[in-house]
Amino acid sequence: MTICNLGHLQNYELMKENNRIIYRDYLPEDFDEIMNLWKLTGMGGAERSDDNEVIMRTINAGGNLTLMMKNKKIIGTFWLTHDNRRTFLHHFGILPSFQGRGLAKLLMDKCIEEIKKIGYQVKLEVHKENIKALNLYRKYNFFDFSDYELMMMRKLPE
Repeated sequence: MTICNLGHLQNYELMKENNRIIYRDYLPEDFDEIMNLWKLTGMGGAERSDDNEVIMRTINAGGNLTLMMKNKKIIGTFWLTHDNRRTFLHHFGILPSFQGRGLAKLLMDKCIEEIKKIGYQVKLEVHKENIKALNLYRKYNFFDFSDYELMMMRKLPE
């Protein structure tokens, strides 16, 4: 009976370990899986220059792309870059099938922890229609610049 209970306890610990949320740094072999997550959450696309080369260049320049993992599956990401003046938060999101479980708060807590290590103020962009994200960011003291418009040049002049 003791052997059976020990085996059951070991199986329980293994199940607990497999169910745990872990964070890890991006690896180039993660690219296809994060691109899928970003497409499903409306954050990715060729027009944004999201490719492995760009990701690795930003990491090599002191940024990081953190992955939230569950059962060896990428379920969330945030990507931090900086210009030695400000940190920029990109691609913060949770896989749609995992949304609504409080995971965005856990991911944001980890994100803030990483932002503090960098030590610069942080900026981000978010779609006006993304009310859930706006509410989350506001809970973490991000604020709107109502007097400013966001402008960008995606394609450089020839």
